[in-house]
Amino acid sequence: MTVELLKEVLEKNKEKYLERLSELVAIDTHDLGHGIKGGLEKKGQDYIAELFRSMGAEVTLDPMKEEDIEKCFTLYQEGNLGHNQTDRYNVYATFQGEKSGRSLMFNGHMDVMPAEEVEEWTSPPFSPSIRDGKIFGRGTADMKGGLMAATMAVQLLKDAGVPFSGTVKISSVCDEEGGGNGSMQAIMSGERADGVVVCEGTSDELILAHMGFVFFRVKFTGKSCHSGAKKEGVSAIDKAIKVIQALNEKEHEWLLHYKHPLLPAPNLNVGVIHGGTAGSTVADECMFEVCVHYLPNQMSHNQVVKEFKEVVERVSKSDAWLEEHLPEISIYQSGGGFEMDENSLFVDSFKRAYSEARGKNVKVVGSPAGCDSRLWRNIADCPTIQFGPGNLAQCHGIDEWLDLEAYYQSILIYAELILDFCKVE
Repeated sequence: MTVELLKEVLEKNKEKYLERLSELVAIDTHDLGHGIKGGLEKKGQDYIAELFRSMGAEVTLDPMKEEDIEKCFTLYQEGNLGHNQTDRYNVYATFQGEKSGRSLMFNGHMDVMPAEEVEEWTSPPFSPSIRDGKIFGRGTADMKGGLMAATMAVQLLKDAGVPFSGTVKISSVCDEEGGGNGSMQAIMSGERADGVVVCEGTSDELILAHMGFVFFRVKFTGKSCHSGAKKEGVSAIDKAIKVIQALNEKEHEWLLHYKHPLLPAPNLNVGVIHGGTAGSTVADECMFEVCVHYLPNQMSHNQVVKEFKEVVERVSKSDAWLEEHLPEISIYQSGGGFEMDENSLFVDSFKRAYSEARGKNVKVVGSPAGCDSRLWRNIADCPTIQFGPGNLAQCHGIDEWLDLEAYYQSILIYAELILDFCKVE
């Protein structure tokens, strides 16, 4: 059986496949200010482009372009504008099979979060360390492990001498941590496939849905005075609290109306609040920031924005001060929801590949956290799934790690998926 051959070759080449991952993790590719100030992806992209070439791939470099992100934002309400794009580019690899067939893309991001509080790390974040069956280092779980597993899946087929049909693509993108600009760039450049695997860590589960999100900032103006004469002033904090209470009621309304088999109920979180200067002074300014998570297909970006603004406007009209000093509402980041029909050819193919590699059925789940899956499904209109080594709990944390067995199993599963999905009977 082919799977037995692949397992045997994988076992023989584990050291080589781990070395490739270690080399990539050792390259500091962190973004700056969530991508707004730029990113250090270049050395990592140079490394993986050369690796792709050594494996016989056709390689394309696609520089990040603000005009493409602006176009994406205008057309699809997706795009994080004004990011520094200096020395930032995507890398696309194309591997042609021996026979015609379907195209399959593996998508991953090169940028990682900064490794802050370095003194608290057990080992330096960009000096990968192997211990207790895990590889430690910034980006191991999020998500160089997934990106390299896809690359090594192609290498595994080559090492085993197993031919595949169709076309295998790997897209290594920039600026994901800043909201997904890299995949937007790829999509606006025309990258497509008959199936897309977003290789983010999924804890050995298959993610077929994630929530959409909108980040709001609301600013209030009050009238300052000494707190002893409070009646002479107007507290911007008090006005903000009135609106927050009304927004919590809106969240409760959503909880009653919307349900999803794979996802939590829609929710609204006030995560930041700033206001005032001293306990003895009535606050003349207050600001809070909110993240709303909403359900795919049942709710939309425009609906959430409309209902959020309606709550603020309703409270303002019922308050004499707010009616004359309307709160200022802005949106500083957003992303759509993602959902893939479980009863699809692509999902069926992945389930077979997983079962062949693991000897069991994969568990289908949803994720509260958004990722690039939404972009490939909603904008590129590609059948899309999310599966990769690692788990959400390790992302962005101190002593980030990736289970080595999960990495190797992903290589095998991806290789089986290439064989199953790309062929056309």
